[in-house]
Order: sequence, then structure tokens, then C-alpha cells
Amino acid sequence: MTDTYVDDFSVDELLQLNQRKISAEELKKYEKYMTEIFSALGMDVNTPSTHETPRRFLEALIESTSGYEGDPKLIKSFPRECRGEPDCRLSQVIEGPIHFHSLCEHHVFPFYGEAYVGYVADERILGISKLTRLVRLYTKRFAVQERIGYQIADTLEALMRPHGVAVFMRAKHMCVEMRGVREISPATRTTVFRGVYADDPALRAEFLNVCGIMK
Repeated sequence: MTDTYVDDFSVDELLQLNQRKISAEELKKYEKYMTEIFSALGMDVNTPSTHETPRRFLEALIESTSGYEGDPKLIKSFPRECRGEPDCRLSQVIEGPIHFHSLCEHHVFPFYGEAYVGYVADERILGISKLTRLVRLYTKRFAVQERIGYQIADTLEALMRPHGVAVFMRAKHMCVEMRGVREISPATRTTVFRGVYADDPALRAEFLNVCGIMK
């Protein structure tokens, strides 16, 4: 048996293992653009504290969107410990809270929060740290919260072919707090249920209880 299930996708398509290449000349050009933009918005870009701000901003933006480069450590999965035993289908793995930060693709404002990822294994399992890596793969991009949950579920299904996948995300969005309606207290919650999670209310309730939704 191979280490991965990628029958329907190439590894590059699934995890986007593409190293971004931004030349020094391009960075200088983008830094000049940002200097002009910040100056137009009112920043004095010639002070000791702001002279390097355009460069620092670009570096922070590149780091915050590193998910586009993929994560090769996600590729490997392992045989499950109790393969073939019927009771194993009733056992779910839940990891969370997994804290994340992302950038909304609508306004490029941050949103941040926590995710819970659960699955019921069939013949393969992932190392626990891979669930955190998976969340960060998709949150370190320009994103919308709803899509991230589907991306996590799609990738888990493609890599493992589990009996079921569940994803819960709760986040605060700066584009809601700092502009527009300027609401300071809301949290946006999204869920994705696949396989046995969609079919079994008790399993779904157990997952949501771990997430702190049902008490």
C-alpha cells in the first residue's frame, strides 16, 4: 500500500507544492509601490521608524501567505493501529483548538481564531501534527473562512479516504470590526461534515461538544 491516496489529484495540485520566486528586483519594485501608497495615505515614510516600513510590510505579507508554497510533510500517512476491527469505525480523532491567523481576500484584513479537525479513520491515519499543518496550509493564504473548511476536508479525504471528516472554525474578522459595520464582538462559526459525521447525529454532537458548541 502506498503512503498516500492521491488517485484523483497530483500531489502538486492537492497541496500546491510550488516554491514562490520573487526576485530582488521585483521586491525593490513592490517596495517602491508600497512607499507611494503609504505616503498617499498620509504616512511620513522618511522618519527613522517608517523608513523601512514598506519593506517590512512586504516581508510580513510574504510570510503570512506562505501556505501557497504547500507543505511536503503532509504527504505521508500511516496504517491505522486497529485496521479491520469493527469498533474502530466508532472512534474519532479530534485535534483542537488549532490557532490560526489568515488574511481575508476581500479586504486583506486579518481574521484569526481556532479550528477543530476530526476524522474517523478507515485504513490510514495521519500524525497528529499533520492536522495543525493542514489548517495552517490553507489559513496562510488570502482566504475566506467558509472555503478553508472545505479545503481541509477535501485534502483529508484525498489523503486518507476516511469514513468521515469534520471541521469546525471560529474566527474574529478585522474587516467587520475595523470597517463597515464596526461590530466589535461577533465570532463567525463554520462547519463541514462529511461521511459518517453527516449521517450520525450522535457522532456529530460528540464532535461539537469537544469544540465547545454543545454543552
